[in-house]
Amino acid sequence: MKQKFNIITSTCVPLPLENVDTDQIIPARFLKATTREESFFGDNLFRDWRYNPDGSLNKDFVLNDPTYSGEILVAGKNFGSGSSREHAAWAIAGYGFRVVISSFFADIHKNNELNNFVLPVVVSEGFLARLFDSIKTDPKMQVEVNLPEQTVTNKATGESERFEINGYKKYCLMNALDDIDFLLENKDKIEAWENKVR
Repeated sequence: MKQKFNIITSTCVPLPLENVDTDQIIPARFLKATTREESFFGDNLFRDWRYNPDGSLNKDFVLNDPTYSGEILVAGKNFGSGSSREHAAWAIAGYGFRVVISSFFADIHKNNELNNFVLPVVVSEGFLARLFDSIKTDPKMQVEVNLPEQTVTNKATGESERFEINGYKKYCLMNALDDIDFLLENKDKIEAWENKVR
């Protein structure tokens, strides 16, 4: 869903696992869906970790633990590796996450998140480790992600880091524009340029 992105302050869901690939984010058997229904993909985010083989809830998995909630997923290093399936980003957005914080993202998945109005925030490994510690100490602690200033702040410790983002993607997120919306917004400029170079 397109939402303007400015400053998000939220509690976090911790997933301190490295090398989480897109098949773990959304298993391949769910890729047969012919339409993008956010609720469908969100309901099946981390499906094989959220549910036992008999279909019952895995109470030990973090998404099933009422202690943790929020719009920010904090993940281990190398998040979104594996196949390039955009469905993984659909599932993350469909579940309700607006930000994913990690020390490293697979490039294609990172771009897929941006295209689906989820902000991937890359932080140092030290910042990430301290963030996991803060969440473990107090699951109700909050993180502030300030897109205009490109900063992420651990509100429990006051520690802040700056993150990088492509200027075009930043503009699109802040104005809730996808690539087509952006072109339509600049239709007059494009037509003027075309008329000028003819």
